[in-house]
Amino acid sequence: MTSNKNDWKDRLGVVYSTQSDFNYQTNHQSKQTTLPPQQQNLRVSLDKKQRKGKVVSLITGFIGTDDDLNELARVLKSKCGVGGSAKDGEIIIQGDNRQKIAQILQTAGYKVKII
Repeated sequence: MTSNKNDWKDRLGVVYSTQSDFNYQTNHQSKQTTLPPQQQNLRVSLDKKQRKGKVVSLITGFIGTDDDLNELARVLKSKCGVGGSAKDGEIIIQGDNRQKIAQILQTAGYKVKII
């Protein structure tokens, strides 16, 4: 067992074990790694649902860490000269910038499909 003070929170559901060598296995997910750009299949689409009629370019299909997703979003926002955000594995760029985003991603080595 770990010596963490709050390790009991990881063991919720296990009350007591009579085995002397019992070792509880936690369900911690392994840290996700970011695939190289050549192995990424990104989809760039136009979206205006739940955005009060405003149009955004939506980039989906990114496989990697949140830090790498935020870095890619930062690069896209700065090169397009607009705002946006990155959350839940998606990058949201304000406005209809699909062609520009696709060109930037392709030069970076990503496989891009415009929907």
